[in-house]
Amino acid sequence: MAQRRVRILMAKVGLDGHDRGVKVVARALRDAGFEVIYTGLHRTPEDVAEAAVQEDVDLIGVSILSGAHMALIPPLLDRLRANDAADIRVVVGGVIPQEDQQKLLDLGVAAVFDQETTTAEIIRWIRQEIGDTATLSV
Repeated sequence: MAQRRVRILMAKVGLDGHDRGVKVVARALRDAGFEVIYTGLHRTPEDVAEAAVQEDVDLIGVSILSGAHMALIPPLLDRLRANDAADIRVVVGGVIPQEDQQKLLDLGVAAVFDQETTTAEIIRWIRQEIGDTATLSV
């Protein structure tokens, strides 16, 4: 049975124009051995869902600093379900108020990482929940 690296799509949705953090996380994930695809700035939830399906990713990481997480994440999850891709796990990172973190988890987000989360903690979560870089069988 062939092995492949865990594939992660990193995305910035909405009008948020700050991408330094998502690039730092993407580089750390790549350096940890994951395959990372970055969609760039100003993507719609529909763009992200379509790219995730096309790229056959295991995980979507969405960075949101604008406060629009409750408006942007539900349509992303809905589009994944509509595309029979609800098995693609979604994590959200950025400036997420404590009171919204549980709401996102209740909607189906796999994890929420606030601005204090280290890249080591994110990598550890992915390895525990998704798999290590060479453990997925195809």
